[in-house]
Amino acid sequence: MTGRTPTRVGVRNWIPHGSPMHMRASEITVATLLRRAGYTTCHAGKWHLNGAFNEPTQPQPSDHGFDHWFSTQNNALPNHHNPDNFVRNGREVGPTDGYSAHVVADEAIRWLRAGRDKTKPFFLYVCFHEPHEPIASDDKYTRLYPHADPAYSAHHGNITQMDDAFGRLMQTLDEDGLRDNSLVLFTSDNGPAITPQHPYGSAGPLRDKKGFCTEGGIRVPGMVRWPGHVKPGSTSDEPICGVDFLPTVCDIVGLAQPKDRVIDGASIVPVFSGGIVNRSEPLYWHFNRADGEFQVALRVGDWKILARLDKPLPRRDNNITDEEERTFKEAEPVTFVLYNLAEDIGETKDAAASQPEKLIELKALLIKKYHQVKGESPVWPAWQYDNREGKRIAVPDYVKKAKAAKAKKE
Repeated sequence: MTGRTPTRVGVRNWIPHGSPMHMRASEITVATLLRRAGYTTCHAGKWHLNGAFNEPTQPQPSDHGFDHWFSTQNNALPNHHNPDNFVRNGREVGPTDGYSAHVVADEAIRWLRAGRDKTKPFFLYVCFHEPHEPIASDDKYTRLYPHADPAYSAHHGNITQMDDAFGRLMQTLDEDGLRDNSLVLFTSDNGPAITPQHPYGSAGPLRDKKGFCTEGGIRVPGMVRWPGHVKPGSTSDEPICGVDFLPTVCDIVGLAQPKDRVIDGASIVPVFSGGIVNRSEPLYWHFNRADGEFQVALRVGDWKILARLDKPLPRRDNNITDEEERTFKEAEPVTFVLYNLAEDIGETKDAAASQPEKLIELKALLIKKYHQVKGESPVWPAWQYDNREGKRIAVPDYVKKAKAAKAKKE
């Protein structure tokens, strides 16, 4: 949204309902830039950039550049089936009919065909909930993946549910003559969750999963469709990141990036024709509550360095305390490992001892970037997590039965 790494803007954890954490009004989003440039804009799906959703105390999608929004604070509730927590342009929608991915796609399609100003170019930002928990999948998708464990069928079917909805959206662009003049980017935000309720999915040869700074947590596939600019069926191994989206859009549309702040991303336009990204800022990840040993990571070319902080924050703590906010500002990187991802995609062989010069080079870059990001990140007021979202979640019957069977064995 901003071209800036999340910790820099203050999004340092997932944002529960009611949390003071939010994307501040001072941040400039790609939607804001495009709306100023004459685009009509729409957000459909998961927002998750504030805790006070649809309340006047924090910025809402309309404050960050969206003319039309049909959004949830975080997850579809009570699950993906008939969710009742969507808000359209500040008004609660109430119960919807169907599964979340199709509810979201339906709104996006309606906006494309009847809601937008067709005299203007458009920006449509669609954030599907699937396959995030709490999963609920239509039987017509789960039947495609027969398995002894219904959780397996539901998980895989949930992804196909999203895929089908996305396909309908792409078909709309085609049918309405918008294909040839539309750039489409599709990707995920993190690696597989592999939850206790649905312990499926895989990061393949990558190390770990969602929540980690190792590759299994941060490396995902992406797809681009831009007729006349991107060759169909072509592939690229060039690493890109979500922070690259704003600079890329600015490059394509001919807009100036914000000059009064650090932009962590870079334009990926050269990648569309087989080139590489020219970065002034290295790829960087920073999550003080990360799972595993490391909380900070930086990549330059094939080389990736990870760091452990001397004061990591509790991994599963959703409260905000004054002490933890001080700890965030005081923590320092103290242990470093180095991997060559071209030779060691699984991050199994620490090259720090054999590549001392590369370690020194990347360590200096990481420490500089770490202090810059940490220094700019805001301090949030203390807040007590009340799990108001969790209390609303409805889990599938097969999850309840599995849990009961496990308890009986124990």
